[in-house]
Amino acid sequence: MILQTTLSLAAAAAVLNFWLAVRTGKVRIGSKVWHGDGGNPILLQRMRAHSNYVENTPFVLILVAAIEMTGKGGTWLEVVGSLYMLARIAHAFGMDKAEQSPLRAIGFITTVLVLLGLSAIAVLIALGHF
Repeated sequence: MILQTTLSLAAAAAVLNFWLAVRTGKVRIGSKVWHGDGGNPILLQRMRAHSNYVENTPFVLILVAAIEMTGKGGTWLEVVGSLYMLARIAHAFGMDKAEQSPLRAIGFITTVLVLLGLSAIAVLIALGHF
């Protein structure tokens, strides 16, 4: 069984992870901070955006794969996965702002909704109700 949605999202996730690492690395090199954040607020914000991405993305990918393996996926799962990836890009750009940012809020809210939604669907599938 080829998990096309999971494979596509995992590939996108890897590229997005690389992009977040490069963004953090550019600030790190530019400010000559080799460990930690060196008190640089933008470096800290980029590090947290990257860390937050790494903290959430494995759960999304696991849930997508599990749902897809049950045969209950489809176009809706592709759309949800794509929305998650777009939300993480929005979150990263929103984290660049010192003040509150609608991009960060959109990224966070979408991430939470995707995780909760996929979790609920996984439970419904496990109970035979989906």
